[in-house]
Amino acid sequence: MKKNYWFSILLLLTPGLVNAQKNYSLIYTAVPFMSISPDSRAAAMGDAGAASTFDANAMYWNPGKLAFSDSRYGGSFSYTPWLKQIINDMGLLTATGYYKISDKQTIGASVNFFNQGEIQFTDWNGFETDRFISNEFALAAGIAQKLSSDYSLGLNIKYIHSNLVGNLTLPGTSVTAKPGQTAAMDLGFYYNKTRPTDNDPRSFKKFDVDYGIVLQNIGGKISYGYGEYFIPANFKVGTQLSYRPDLSNRFSFLLDFNKLLVPANDSSTDSTVHDASQMSTVKAIFNSFGDASGGFSEELAEIMTSLGFEYSYQELVAIRAGYFHESKHKAGRQYLTAGVGITLKEKIKLDLAYLVPTRTGSPLANTWRVTLRLQVPHKSGKVDTIGDNVDQ
Repeated sequence: MKKNYWFSILLLLTPGLVNAQKNYSLIYTAVPFMSISPDSRAAAMGDAGAASTFDANAMYWNPGKLAFSDSRYGGSFSYTPWLKQIINDMGLLTATGYYKISDKQTIGASVNFFNQGEIQFTDWNGFETDRFISNEFALAAGIAQKLSSDYSLGLNIKYIHSNLVGNLTLPGTSVTAKPGQTAAMDLGFYYNKTRPTDNDPRSFKKFDVDYGIVLQNIGGKISYGYGEYFIPANFKVGTQLSYRPDLSNRFSFLLDFNKLLVPANDSSTDSTVHDASQMSTVKAIFNSFGDASGGFSEELAEIMTSLGFEYSYQELVAIRAGYFHESKHKAGRQYLTAGVGITLKEKIKLDLAYLVPTRTGSPLANTWRVTLRLQVPHKSGKVDTIGDNVDQ
């Protein structure tokens, strides 16, 4: 597939630029694939997941949720074709796995691979000079610890590799591009009262509220040989209200807020993404709460909101819906989501999600996702690790 060189770089590094208005600050990041919802369950709920009940993709949404695994081990595989309205060879593949090593500790691992398809490079006269298959990936390892029966903390360590254009010499310069790489971490806090698989009438409660607070992608900047770029560091807070009229039915309502911890770039001046590259990551995080040229009102406009709903019947069938909102003065992403989840067998679950933009012509139109999850439950209801006394 033919792609203009400079348009490709702009699209990959500054996804919010397409819809933003000129008189508002823009936020640039590298590796934007790390902000794409990797799994179908959360994607169907408007990309809300900081405080949702545990599933195999907990590492991405809140690593603290790993500690509340209701199974000994499990995993998932997800696939998302991306920007189908523009490009037909781009997609995100995600694989995750976890293992509960004790009643209070769970470890996990994941890989996100973003295939950006083939780029055909041309010179100023339109003649082909090279072809390259652009790709990026992130490897993560995580651990979560219960602090009590209701609280937990989780930590992810990530390695990020981004190969946008290979070793191409940039047109009109002597600069040779190179793959970028960096490391980052996630830190998540989780308060959980909802026990969807707890069928003990003695502990049954009709209403429960859960909370999640997450710092994501806190790490070094990434360089491609021609500058340094911030990765999408993010601050996420979320809550979930669950209502269970009986032991079989559960209704969950979710609300998440996200704020990128990345410097804004004022498009009304001569400042560019390179001006902010001299700022340290720590300084950038603190500055991100007060650097918008439009003041406090624009800082509020940088907050993205996710609303989600999930109805589950005996954890066998789930119906989901949601809404994602981002200010029109920023990237302007606004879309409805819907999806279903079914248990194929006792251990296997299939999730589907579909995205419907609220405006015509959106490049996100017709975005769908599919996720296959494996969860191996405990027959005894307790983790049978070495040293534990397991009730037979």
